[in-house]
Amino acid sequence: MNYCSECSGKVSWRIPPLEDMPRFVCDSCGAIHYENPKMVVGAIPEGNGKILLCRRAIDPRRDKWTLPAGYLENGETISACAQREALEEACAQLEALKPYALINIPFINQVYFMFRARLVNDDYRAGIESLEVKLFGVEEIPWDDLAFRVIHDVLQTYSEDVKTGVFPFRIMDVEPRAID
Repeated sequence: MNYCSECSGKVSWRIPPLEDMPRFVCDSCGAIHYENPKMVVGAIPEGNGKILLCRRAIDPRRDKWTLPAGYLENGETISACAQREALEEACAQLEALKPYALINIPFINQVYFMFRARLVNDDYRAGIESLEVKLFGVEEIPWDDLAFRVIHDVLQTYSEDVKTGVFPFRIMDVEPRAID
């Protein structure tokens, strides 16, 4: 951020008075510009004992598999976001959404919230952001072709829960990998 959205003055990165974290602060009008983590919401769509994955048609990670998920919009509930993303990416309708996992990814300033959900019907297909969609049994998940580590971690936990039939809500953290 270079300029203030209030007055167009230059901003600097500093700790404002009465705060304890650095922020962009306007050098002219003093406006404090808060940048907070982005919320990503999605679902594990279940149907016929399998889960629906989408092969991405967009960057980043084009051609890789993922769960339908995306950024929460202003004024939107998390359940509405999960349903919207399933429609956008897989033309799939979801019902019976159950909170499954909250995943903190502080090093990229994101928080994921994932639901388990039931597919309303078998009428799904690739949406504009997907090359294809497909149902996978947990033993068929394309582990080496998953788009994001957070999706890998959620699906790994989910596949373990499938074995027990118990799906507790979890709070998880994704840490940065060491660079070799």
